[in-house]
Amino acid sequence: MNIIYEDNHLVAVNKRAGEIVQGDKTGDVCVVDEMKSFLKKRDNKPGNVYVGLPHRLDRPTSGVLLLTKTDKALTRVNKLIHDREFDKTYWAIVRNKPPKNSDRLVHWLQKNEKQNKSYASDVEKNGWQKAELAYEVIASSDNYYLLEIKLFTGRHHQIRVQLSEIGCPIRGDLKYGFDRSNRDGSISLHARALEFIHPIKNEKIKIVAPAPKENLWKILEGKVA
Repeated sequence: MNIIYEDNHLVAVNKRAGEIVQGDKTGDVCVVDEMKSFLKKRDNKPGNVYVGLPHRLDRPTSGVLLLTKTDKALTRVNKLIHDREFDKTYWAIVRNKPPKNSDRLVHWLQKNEKQNKSYASDVEKNGWQKAELAYEVIASSDNYYLLEIKLFTGRHHQIRVQLSEIGCPIRGDLKYGFDRSNRDGSISLHARALEFIHPIKNEKIKIVAPAPKENLWKILEGKVA
């Protein structure tokens, strides 16, 4: 487990691309179960170990994932998320230069369950959900641009589909229009940081996840001012 923050109430990991957060039909080992086993063994705990999951990351996405060690912490973090007091920052690598160096994007999204894919509209549609984010180009190389993204809503595949809508599919994301996959099956989307008021201590905390160790990530991260 790549733990990047821990106290008596919370534990955060830097999830690797390809790991699933919660058990699904694949039967693959998930982060929640891994954490339960890890805490049980490390802390020599008898019986079942509690691990709460207030938010999720897509399987091909890397970065900071917050888990709770108590039910009380989970309830309070869920409230922070509901009240939009849980700030998420993402990094994404795209090949096409965005239309503007920074912008706020608003779309309406609809999820297709069978395809596990979301579709976007520039205009409001009945039954579609509003999706909003802001991006800024924070670094570039000869062929790629690194965007920093702030999420204002939490919709299915939101960043992936909204960036695709402006002609900037995320590197490796075949589902949303990139032309080839990354070697490891990841997409170049990284949950960079979480900022929120600690649910028990009432102090503001920020948890930052180092970018993946792949060369392109290293090059672009090194150019961030």
